[in-house]
Amino acid sequence: MKKTYILLIVLSMASIIGAVDAVACTSAIIAAKANPYGRPLLWKNRDTSKADNKVEYVATNAGEHSYVALFNAEDKNLEEAWMGMNDAGFAIMNTASYNIKDDNVPQSKMDREGYLMTIALRKCRTVDDFANLLDTLPRPMGVEANFGVIDAYGDGAYFETNNHSFNRINLSDSEDGVIVRTNYSHTGRPNEGFGFVREATACHLLAPYREKGGITPEILTETVSRSFWHDLMQKDFSEGEGRWIVDQDFIPRYTTTATVVIEGCRPIEKSEIISPKEVAEQYIMWTGLGYAPCSEIVAVRCMPDGVAPGLRGLSKNGHSEIGDKAQARKAKVFSIKKGNGNKYIDMSKLFNKEGTGYVQTLVPKNLETYRKVREIRDAK
Repeated sequence: MKKTYILLIVLSMASIIGAVDAVACTSAIIAAKANPYGRPLLWKNRDTSKADNKVEYVATNAGEHSYVALFNAEDKNLEEAWMGMNDAGFAIMNTASYNIKDDNVPQSKMDREGYLMTIALRKCRTVDDFANLLDTLPRPMGVEANFGVIDAYGDGAYFETNNHSFNRINLSDSEDGVIVRTNYSHTGRPNEGFGFVREATACHLLAPYREKGGITPEILTETVSRSFWHDLMQKDFSEGEGRWIVDQDFIPRYTTTATVVIEGCRPIEKSEIISPKEVAEQYIMWTGLGYAPCSEIVAVRCMPDGVAPGLRGLSKNGHSEIGDKAQARKAKVFSIKKGNGNKYIDMSKLFNKEGTGYVQTLVPKNLETYRKVREIRDAK
């Protein structure tokens, strides 16, 4: 009986860890002063059990803001946005938190973050608007998350939020204009939650750039989201470790389904209001669907034709063509299909001496995409 009880505890813990693993995102907000182009950034390396994502533009009724957002492929009605920007210059993302819930609200009434972000994209123009929205939503809100937001005025903040309250961490209070969050809230219960190593890794990778105000979208998607630096072990596992490594506490994970950066406009004055046309011209949602080391970056704009067909859910079961291609690459990286095969990364598929690894071939193409799109935008 005692052995059976112990086994049940072990199995329960394994299922909890597995569930957390499936929603273990890494994110950052970058102030305009920390970006060489003077534009704020919102970055999310998304991890979720929903392996297939898509991007769609949503036109709304009068009185609401239209927006573009990242959705699960299965979300036919586009009800849950997981990161996005609207035509008023407001942008939002989230990471799940595991140390700020302080009530007994059942799990069946939780996981409402996607619905909340959809409401925010429809309603909010500013960071303060989002704070007001959180103040007025019915309780319990059904969330335990770190919401990251930016607006056209250069303001940004994380809102560490549970069912009944939130703590606001303003970007302006960060000395170097950089805040990183993973899967715990800094205002939550100490030493609880997840993502401590990933947060330290992100801070380590950004350090050389944040010191000189040099963080760009491509640093986030091409360096941080594709890095196999492990901060606890102080080791880069992409360098000379043999063919197979264990997938544990890296920023890109088996459950990674997208790396996305929303690049805002140069901040406008408080007396000004940015127009939808200006947002469409100046804001870019740099989107890499699929396992980040295998992803192709595509620029998304907030306008009716601003989403490339390859990113949209036009394929079977709402899949996107570009996402499916990234998934096919990922299948070769995690090629062991039996036992715990999804815990083992075939690094030779990402990096090799011939220079044919996915990271080695995709990064130069993506950097060229950044160069071309930025050149066109900045010429206006």
